[in-house]
Amino acid sequence: MAKLYFSYSAMNAGKSAILLQASHNYRERGMDTFLLTAGIDKRAGEHVISSRLGLSADAQGFYQDTDIGALIRAAHTATPLSCVLVDEAQFLTDEQVWQLACIADDESIPVMCYGLRTDFKGILFPGSAALLALADHVREIRTICHCGRKATMVVRLDDAGDVITDGQQIKIGGNESYVSLCRRHWREKMAPTIA
Repeated sequence: MAKLYFSYSAMNAGKSAILLQASHNYRERGMDTFLLTAGIDKRAGEHVISSRLGLSADAQGFYQDTDIGALIRAAHTATPLSCVLVDEAQFLTDEQVWQLACIADDESIPVMCYGLRTDFKGILFPGSAALLALADHVREIRTICHCGRKATMVVRLDDAGDVITDGQQIKIGGNESYVSLCRRHWREKMAPTIA
C-alpha cells in the first residue's frame, strides 16, 4: 500500500538534497518519478529543485490553484509513475494535500513531501499543518543551531542582516534571509513579539 510521507525541518537541513537523492535512486532502477515544486520559488530558476550541495533537477511547478491530482494522473497515464516527490510542500493548500493523499490511496503511488513546518513567527504553514494531519508517515530532518542544539525554528533577516519580527508569512529566500535556530535562541531573537 502506497503512503503519503511528510519530511520537515528548519532551513538548511538538506530536504531538497534528500528529495533529489530519492528520485535518483528510483530512476537508477528504471522507475519514473514525478517532481513538483512551488512555482513561486524561482531562486534556482523556473520550476527547478536545487540543493545547496549543487544538485538540481527540473520539476513541475505548482501554484495555489493547481489541480495536483489531475496533473499527476495525466503524467501517470502517459508514463507509469513509481513515486511523486514534492519540494517546498509548506506552500501546498489543504485541498492539494488531500489530492496527494488520494494519489497515494487510489493510484498506489507513494508521495513524498518535503518542507518547512513553521514560518519565522513559529506558526504552521497551511500545507504543513494539513500534511501533519494527513500523512501516513511524518519525520523530522534535523539541522543544528549555532549553539549545537537541534534547530527547530527560523528567524528572518532584513537586508542589513538584522532579525525582523513582523511581516508576511511567505518571503522566498535562503541563507541571506533566514537563519535556523533552536527554540531557546529563537525566543531570544523574537522576544519582543512573544507573549
